[in-house]
Amino acid sequence: MTRHKRSEETVRKLLDTALEIYPDDFTLRALTTRSGVSMGSVYHHFGSLEGLAAALYSRCMGALLDALVAAVEEAADARDGVRRVVTAYLGFTAGHADQARFIHAAPYAIDLGPYAERIAADKAPRLARLNGWILGHMDAGTVARLPVAQVEMLLVGPVAEVTRRWLAGAPEIDLAEAARVLPERIWRSLSA
Repeated sequence: MTRHKRSEETVRKLLDTALEIYPDDFTLRALTTRSGVSMGSVYHHFGSLEGLAAALYSRCMGALLDALVAAVEEAADARDGVRRVVTAYLGFTAGHADQARFIHAAPYAIDLGPYAERIAADKAPRLARLNGWILGHMDAGTVARLPVAQVEMLLVGPVAEVTRRWLAGAPEIDLAEAARVLPERIWRSLSA
């Protein structure tokens, strides 16, 4: 096995293990004990536990954004795209609760600030595709002409809040019900 391949496997093992131990025992000791990877390898690949957390956040966010990009790129029109984004986000949450939990909780529990530029750079290509999709529908007159940040708040904000509450164990939150109810209401807030 080549050195590069071993290095990739070590990174993958560390990220997978970090996701498994989060949030119960997200410590360097727990990470190295459970993964069998040395502390030196953690520092070599990530610089610190926070650096590893930033890489894990980027990986989890990338998986979520890939699901959203795929959803809109298969959409027949803007309304269908909104429906697909909502159901894709909630489906990702149901199918990958560990990743959704890390996305929604880690930035509040771990100082990712020093890695903000790297995280933004990792997200940028996917966000450009999502924004391109929505801007195309604005230009076509089917989506209200709003600042992209406001579109994101209207489109993803309600779904993210449902996700946060579901992950926290709120008994009144049902992802399937949210997937049934939210798309049309969100569409109404975005339609031209």
